[in-house]
Amino acid sequence: MDAMFKKKRILVAGDFMLDIYTSGEVRRISPEAPVPVLRVKSEKRIPGGAGNTILNLVSLGMEVVALGRVGNDQAGRDFMQAMADENVDTRGVFVDETFITPEKNRIMAAGQQLMRVDYEDVKPISERIYEQVRGQLPQLLKDIDVIAVSDYAKGFLTPALLQTIIGYNIPVIVDPKGSDFTRYWGATLLKPNLGEAMAAAGLGMEASLDEVAEVLLEGVENLMITRSEEGISLFSIKEGRRDFPADVREVRDVTGAGDTVLAVVTAAFANGYSLDDASRFGNAAAAIAIERLGCARVTVDQINNAVVKL
Repeated sequence: MDAMFKKKRILVAGDFMLDIYTSGEVRRISPEAPVPVLRVKSEKRIPGGAGNTILNLVSLGMEVVALGRVGNDQAGRDFMQAMADENVDTRGVFVDETFITPEKNRIMAAGQQLMRVDYEDVKPISERIYEQVRGQLPQLLKDIDVIAVSDYAKGFLTPALLQTIIGYNIPVIVDPKGSDFTRYWGATLLKPNLGEAMAAAGLGMEASLDEVAEVLLEGVENLMITRSEEGISLFSIKEGRRDFPADVREVRDVTGAGDTVLAVVTAAFANGYSLDDASRFGNAAAAIAIERLGCARVTVDQINNAVVKL
């Protein structure tokens, strides 16, 4: 697999944020309130959201172009520096002076998450930024093999921008958010998790997975539903349903697992693998990711080893 997993050019469009891991030890309860006191030992600041998809694609040997926005703040500057360190093309990352770069600060002790503190300002991009993005897209999409869309519903991926991106003659793989999937109609592959798929279909929790898929396939070519420890179910109008079991030994943290699967499926598809094979690789990557604490970056060798065990 390693020799066949060649470098491809991927554009990742989505919501960029900064993941912060504040780690320390808890040895006493505060005298001010019945809460633990964390003595901070370290802090790690890494790209999150669609940025995690980018990091995984880089680990898989892909060349990545980023399309999104950050605010004019420290979190945005940290994100951009991390992208530069990974040699990611950031010509498509726009600085929005009216926007706050989302931060998710996970407070950690003894390998456990005590709480998460979020800083975010959810707002759609302005018409001015949309026109800037649209004007730059032809250059950004030059020689792109596949587009990966990582939607976290922070406002960058408006319906108009999504349809503009999907309108180019390039395969688009979408990790959706929310219950209105019509905004992604026309995509090559839609990759919701089970809860998202059920909500978007609007059939009620008693509906079967096949009924849900029938509704969602009205507007996309292929549907990949990730089902946690149950694995992945792949649907297409021509080939019907295929199920791929997972091999999960321990679930430590599901943070970023969807980003990891999106990256692996995108890299596999760009390399000419079938969606069946891409599903197997995605399953293997998810098993690796959820056995680790925090967002995980997987490699080709790790996926190869995990696929052998499936």
